[in-house]
Amino acid sequence: MVRDEINRMLDDLPRNELNVARSYVEMVHRKYMYQKTLTGKGVKVTELCEESEGIIQRWDEVFAHQLDELLKEVIHYSQYKWHMFSYEQQACLQNDAARAAFDAEDKSELYVMYQRSPYIQIYNNASAVVAADFDEQQDIYVFDKAFTWTYVHTHESMCGPYFYKIEEG
Repeated sequence: MVRDEINRMLDDLPRNELNVARSYVEMVHRKYMYQKTLTGKGVKVTELCEESEGIIQRWDEVFAHQLDELLKEVIHYSQYKWHMFSYEQQACLQNDAARAAFDAEDKSELYVMYQRSPYIQIYNNASAVVAADFDEQQDIYVFDKAFTWTYVHTHESMCGPYFYKIEEG
């Protein structure tokens, strides 16, 4: 019944509007498949509200502490935090090396944030999560609850992914 309704609506649309509809359907499909993958791996996702602002601030303090306000402005940090890596202001692993490093980390509990969202998610039971799970995500920042490493998958195919781990000692 729902498919019939959708098909009737699509039949009324001109070609250029069909392309718009396709984009929306692709977006919904990607989101569904991402959530299905996480669920299939036993990951429990919880969204935080009140705590999110403090966690985002802590991410900035820990991972971008070396950037002064002028440099942040020059590299457009407020637009995309990951610019600190793409503008080479923070040494990090990139591409396949970043993926491998992320895959090797303990990921029983993760924080996940998106560039355009004020909310943080916690992924519990996330040990089976791998870098490839984020391939369809855009501007996503994944990090451990101790803030010792971060993995970033951007919306730009030529930028990242990035992995940065704080050196011990």
